[in-house]
Amino acid sequence: MKKTSRKNRKPKIGGQILFPVVSLIYLLLYNSAPEKTLEALNKSLSILTHLLPVFITVIVIMGLITALLQVKKMGGLLGKQSGIKGWSIAIIGGILSHGSALIWYQMLADLRDHKVRDSLIVTFLYTRAIKLPWLPLMISYFGFTFTLLLTVYIIIGAIIQGIIVDKMSSGKHL
Repeated sequence: MKKTSRKNRKPKIGGQILFPVVSLIYLLLYNSAPEKTLEALNKSLSILTHLLPVFITVIVIMGLITALLQVKKMGGLLGKQSGIKGWSIAIIGGILSHGSALIWYQMLADLRDHKVRDSLIVTFLYTRAIKLPWLPLMISYFGFTFTLLLTVYIIIGAIIQGIIVDKMSSGKHL
């Protein structure tokens, strides 16, 4: 498979099109129902205002992780003897990871080549179901208790899945 360099990639224009299209839709709707349109716009801005600090925090954390992450060093931290530290890194890393899972596959493959345990990779991928930017919105819809329990259950499920993969890859039967 031929890799393309950053210089040869076509620029993505999704964000450049989305904002004008949404603005046009709001303008068209304003002509037919101005009060409801303004109410919807205010609600959207309110949600954005609540989520903006979370978005900024996640982007900063991801930038720091990307800048500081060294595959060889992570391979040592997440190897056979990693213990609780390895599980914690996999869980926290999965929760903090952002974007499409496809962008993480190459890094995970590199980590696997550096002897990172499959169980920790599975745990990382499983905990990606917890989306930090969406937690405030989820709390507003479902309540704090439900959101907390679901998050804890996802983490427990990730650990169980990791243990199952660990047993299967070591040749032990459950």
